[in-house]
Amino acid sequence: MESNTAAARDESRKPTAHDLEVLSRQLGRPVRDVVEIPARCICGNPLVAATAPRLSNGTPFPTTFYLTHPVVTSAVSRLEAAGVMNEMNEQLAGDQELSAAYRSAHEAYLAARNDIGARSGIGSVPEIDGVSAGGMPTRVKCLHVLVGHSLAAGPGVNPLGDEALDRIREWWTADACYCDRAWDTTGEPPSKDLSRHGPQGLPEIMGRPAPARKTANPAGAGE
Repeated sequence: MESNTAAARDESRKPTAHDLEVLSRQLGRPVRDVVEIPARCICGNPLVAATAPRLSNGTPFPTTFYLTHPVVTSAVSRLEAAGVMNEMNEQLAGDQELSAAYRSAHEAYLAARNDIGARSGIGSVPEIDGVSAGGMPTRVKCLHVLVGHSLAAGPGVNPLGDEALDRIREWWTADACYCDRAWDTTGEPPSKDLSRHGPQGLPEIMGRPAPARKTANPAGAGE
C-alpha cells in the first residue's frame, strides 16, 4: 500500500505538457527547467513549481520551490508590503525555539533539493551546497519562497512559511479553487517574457476582491 501511495505521489509530481502551459500562463513567460509540481490546487493546476538545481544552460539554481499561482503570489505580496518580513525577522531574533525550527526548515529545503536533483538525474550541485533560499536559515528575505516551501513540504516543516499561509487565509486557502480568471487562458501561451513585475511580483489581480471559492467535492474526492 505504501509503495502504491509513493508511486502515485511521484506520478502526480511529474509535470505534463498541460502543467507547463499553465505555468507559463501563470507567470507570463515560458517556464524553464521545471522538473516537478510539488503542490497543486484542488482542481489540479500547479501552485508551486520545482526547478532543477542546475539549469539546462549549466547555471546553478538554488531556489527550488517557486510559487506560481497568481492569487497566492498576490496575497503573499500583500504581506510583504505590510512589513510582515520585518516582524518575522524580529521574531527570529527574539525566539530561540523559532530560530531553531527555521534552521531545520533550511536543512529540509537542502535535503528536498538534493532529492529532486537525484530524481531528475541532475545529481548534486556543489556550487550551491548549504545555500537554500528566502533568507534561510537566519533571516526572512522573500515570503514567496517560504510559502512555496510550505506548500511543497506540507505543514510543520517551515514555521514562517506556515505562518504566512495562515495570514493569507482572507484571500486564499488550500481547500478552495481560485483559478477561474486568475490568469489569461486565451490565445497561445507566452513565447517570451510578458511579466511586468518580476518573478514573484505583483500581478494585476493584486487589489481585486478575492475570487469566488470553489470548494472540494467530498463525493468526488476518491475519483
